[in-house]
Amino acid sequence: MTPRPVAPVADVHAALAAPMRRRLLAHLAEALSPLDAHELAAEVGLHPSTVRFHLETLRSAGLVERTAVSGAARTDTVGRPRTGYAVTRPVRSTPDYEELARRLAAGLGDTATVRDARAEGVGAAWGRELAAGATPVEAPVPAEAAVSRTVQMLGELGFRPARLEEEGSRIRIALHGCPFREVARDNPEVCALHRGLLSASLESMGSPLSGQLLPFVQPELCMVHLEPAS
Repeated sequence: MTPRPVAPVADVHAALAAPMRRRLLAHLAEALSPLDAHELAAEVGLHPSTVRFHLETLRSAGLVERTAVSGAARTDTVGRPRTGYAVTRPVRSTPDYEELARRLAAGLGDTATVRDARAEGVGAAWGRELAAGATPVEAPVPAEAAVSRTVQMLGELGFRPARLEEEGSRIRIALHGCPFREVARDNPEVCALHRGLLSASLESMGSPLSGQLLPFVQPELCMVHLEPAS
């Protein structure tokens, strides 16, 4: 059998940057047999289509593989074998994501301006990918739906968002957590990536809102402001 090509380290990093994908990978690593999207969806509380998107991202990075699953058929899989997922490599219990993020940020360019622009572009591509994998909705989405989806996305990425009282037309979301906060303190490219992610995800869903990321308004707090797009 031809070995599966090794995914570039950037692909692996992008796949593991989302806390939800790390959670799914941990479930698969602990499972005694392959699990399908419906079983994993029940474990993590997401829609199966959203879980399937995350699993395919992990598969593209070479971290999981698809396999046929035997067992009782569901009503939505009658006549079709179920597709299960299993890990393809051992999962480290304490992977050094911060060091990996530091090295990738440093390799984006020779100047701060170049690194910032490239990081924002990477984040924008990531935001469009997340929007494409979310539960489909008709675009453009109403402002309130856009806010809800943005909060959900930020939660799945590990930012621990909390919606605050509005200031006029401005919607404020406090980010109490960040998977790469310590890296971001010395590498603002991390924040540029998240800025691109936020803007592109809002644009992709046809939102009437624009987003602004305010890093480190307090030592352990960042903010997102959503306002009607001009």
